[in-house]
Amino acid sequence: MSHLENLFGLTGKVAYVTGASGGLGVEFADALASAGADIVVMARRREALEGVAAGIAERHGVRTLAVDVDLGDTDAIAGAFARARDGLGPCDVLINNAGIAPTGRAERQRGEAWDDTVAVNLTALFHASLEAHAHMVDGGRGGRVVNITSIFARRGSPLFRVAAYAATKGGVDNLTRQLAVEWAPEGITVNAIAPAWFPSDMTAGSLGKDGIEQKMASGNPMGRIGRPEELRSACLFLAAPASSYVTGTTVHVDGGYSAW
Repeated sequence: MSHLENLFGLTGKVAYVTGASGGLGVEFADALASAGADIVVMARRREALEGVAAGIAERHGVRTLAVDVDLGDTDAIAGAFARARDGLGPCDVLINNAGIAPTGRAERQRGEAWDDTVAVNLTALFHASLEAHAHMVDGGRGGRVVNITSIFARRGSPLFRVAAYAATKGGVDNLTRQLAVEWAPEGITVNAIAPAWFPSDMTAGSLGKDGIEQKMASGNPMGRIGRPEELRSACLFLAAPASSYVTGTTVHVDGGYSAW
């Protein structure tokens, strides 16, 4: 166990997880807590966040903090990180999970749909990363940034029309590489996870429609959509000491979808 602790243990570290009031964000936060990290959960829904934080603390015996913030407001992000630092300590691990995915024909995604998606999926992620970076360079701490992107960062979706979402995830994909190059000398790794179809708050509406899950499942060699817990190991690896020489990469957790 001591060898595994050396590879994957996060005791004494503080992890901030955005978009963690439900869905996959809870999976990521819980995975990091299981390795001993103290957890800050961030999102807009205060009541839901408090429930998530309480549940993680009860299951894993770590310190937790709920910080409500509208990530679409860049000015609010700095304040949220300051509250988190005052409450639990500086950020050692940042999981940039928050995101939205409006659907509809590209020509209908102009205006608010486009602007909101860029604000949450790309601009907020960039600003959260900058805030985490300020924590991580303080005293030469170093750290880990893990961005949640998508298989549609590098390909189009044959099932849903997601122009704004795909564009922002493509931006996240390349921003991951650029920040990795810039921050590597400071002991900060920047990587990404690219999920395929998973049940989440984002996909709940689609999965409830007749035949949609079967169509999603047919899009990868394993013939099924993912299970939320199947994302945990990738998150833990990229946050843990074991990945100290891994940066600028994207781990696809997609049942082989990207291998077609």
